[in-house]
Amino acid sequence: MIKEAIKEAETIEEAKALALAELGVNEDKAQFEVLVQPEKKKFGLFGGSLAKVRVFYEETPTDIAKAYLADVLTKLGVTNVVIEATETEDGAEFDVNGDDIGFIIGHRGETLDALQYLTGLVVNHIHEEYFRVIINIGNYREKREKTLEVLGRKLAFRACKTGEKVSLEPMNPYERRIIHTAVQKVRGATSWSEGENLQRHVVIGPDRKKQSYGNRNGRYNSGYGNRNSSQPRRRSGDYQRREYTDEQKKHPDDSVFSTFESEHLEEAPTTSLYGKIEINKD
Repeated sequence: MIKEAIKEAETIEEAKALALAELGVNEDKAQFEVLVQPEKKKFGLFGGSLAKVRVFYEETPTDIAKAYLADVLTKLGVTNVVIEATETEDGAEFDVNGDDIGFIIGHRGETLDALQYLTGLVVNHIHEEYFRVIINIGNYREKREKTLEVLGRKLAFRACKTGEKVSLEPMNPYERRIIHTAVQKVRGATSWSEGENLQRHVVIGPDRKKQSYGNRNGRYNSGYGNRNSSQPRRRSGDYQRREYTDEQKKHPDDSVFSTFESEHLEEAPTTSLYGKIEINKD
């Protein structure tokens, strides 16, 4: 999409500056066309003409998205913000930084997601190929992703230990995918989605197909220890052999679970960084 501005002034440079200011772009991004050369008046009284310059540039999807985002933030009363755009393989990521802009994130990131969705609609209405828009504020998405990863793995280990399933709060497809990916890394646990539309949520439970056995109390584990043995089961790969106390040897599946969990997972917070993550017990 070509955007242009035509301006007149006493000199070519003055006309270019006026046109650039109207378009809101830097000189190195635009192209110039001199339509009329300036002429001085004869004897200072007759004839003469102003310089007339056309400034134009091709507006990219990133430009469109950034301009729309800046316009919305201005109308929301947000000032003194800096929007940094980084182009990706299939779109662009926009980092918004400024003072007192936390409210743009909204409850559980709902406001931020809505702003991202609308910006994407505007861009893709104009752009022929799909253009993916990601908007981030204060590294919110990275922090939220880390919270969900830790929570997903923690609940997966709990499902292996107790043999019970747990339901999480409704989440968008992106956040559900983070939970599913985290659970897949825990042997003996599985996850699936239930519910429709806005009530779509993740359920985490034991995967009995991958669990090696259950104990006499009906509890399941993921094969990290063996209640029928006085020594914990040895593991290959990244998990090194450890020394256990006499009390741990009496309950190897519990001790191995606790040791593994404490060494490989940081404690998952009961509340997310930007809103509580609800756990619905069946």
